[in-house]
Amino acid sequence: MDGLLTVSEARKFSEGKKIVFTNGVFDILHAGHVRYLSAAKALGDALVIGLNSDASVKLLGKGPDRPINPQLDRAEVLLALKSVDAVVIFDEQTPERLIAEMKPNVHVKGGDYTVETLPEAKIILAYGGEVVIMPTLEGRSSTRIIDAIRKD
Repeated sequence: MDGLLTVSEARKFSEGKKIVFTNGVFDILHAGHVRYLSAAKALGDALVIGLNSDASVKLLGKGPDRPINPQLDRAEVLLALKSVDAVVIFDEQTPERLIAEMKPNVHVKGGDYTVETLPEAKIILAYGGEVVIMPTLEGRSSTRIIDAIRKD
């Protein structure tokens, strides 16, 4: 799949570019995701997404039936968005190791975080990277969509 990279490929991909990085499960895409990823891409030359693997989603405690969509399907959908340049799948609960290896210029997270509550912020700030907290689109979440489907 074009754009699905390993960590070492992501490091090569990022050479000479201002790389913006974000991460997440991205299980059921919605307008909030699309706006967030578009705004993140505008902060640099390329947007790389750290995608939680199916195994790491289980570590996050989102429920025994999550993710709904398997990791390669989620990666394919993300790569179809014009704002997304590359996807790297990671197995840990947080992208700290991936960020430490890639060293993106900018790390973006949604407004449900602060720099103080973001585990990877210390790593990014230590090498001179920037952390940007983006506002979330109120009322939009994959969990909310899944819950609404289950009620029917």
